[in-house]
Amino acid sequence: MSNPFDSVHMAAGYARSRPAVHAVIIERLARHLGARPLARALDIGCGAGLSTAALDGLARVTIGIDPVRSMIAHATTVAPGARLVAAGAEALPIGDLSIDLMTAAGSLNWVDLSRFFPEVARVLAPQGTLAIYDFAAGRALRGDDRLSTWFAEFERRYPAPVCRAIVPESLELRPHGLRLQHHESFAVGLRLDPAFYLEYVLTETNVADAARRGNARDDIRAWCQATLAPVFPAAREVLFSAYLALVARA
Repeated sequence: MSNPFDSVHMAAGYARSRPAVHAVIIERLARHLGARPLARALDIGCGAGLSTAALDGLARVTIGIDPVRSMIAHATTVAPGARLVAAGAEALPIGDLSIDLMTAAGSLNWVDLSRFFPEVARVLAPQGTLAIYDFAAGRALRGDDRLSTWFAEFERRYPAPVCRAIVPESLELRPHGLRLQHHESFAVGLRLDPAFYLEYVLTETNVADAARRGNARDDIRAWCQATLAPVFPAAREVLFSAYLALVARA
């Protein structure tokens, strides 16, 4: 499975132009974990570091790993307090039973789960938690369907690459001594201005895949900018559908 995030354009976009959904979800995660102090947290597929930076304060040591070196290069700036390593989720450079909290934010879609979950069982501390979460693209405005209509045309014009869907209830956890402890779905609303929304939507994998297939990035930007102008003329609250799943030892 090719990695659509493996490009300098995607790395720069993820470092500068992604909405702050991670921080909202991690606040929700922290309420589930309670006040117990954590020694080590490990962020799987940390990308440009936004999901790792959101863990600041939850653990004394935070580690982020990602197989894309251009992403890691940005993460050193975005999450300066973390230890960052270029590595895959299927072979973690982490000691046994050493991680209190593992997070995977939209990264497991691109991971070989048959190799990943044995690694979770190996490195997760006895009372540790694996938090799997993700959020869909911000494609809706509260009380206004114009952005949803625009996004449907955006996806028709620039289809998203196919990737594995993650359904927490269907994950094969038991064979690895793991269990689904909690799962919830919710919406995150963030107020975004038009300029930021344009830059954000250009970081979607639709755009990376379209560029890989020969579409000029300047043409994609021009179409998005022209067609978004009447839909998103001023700052608005954009809704992101999200989920959070907590996995523990069985």
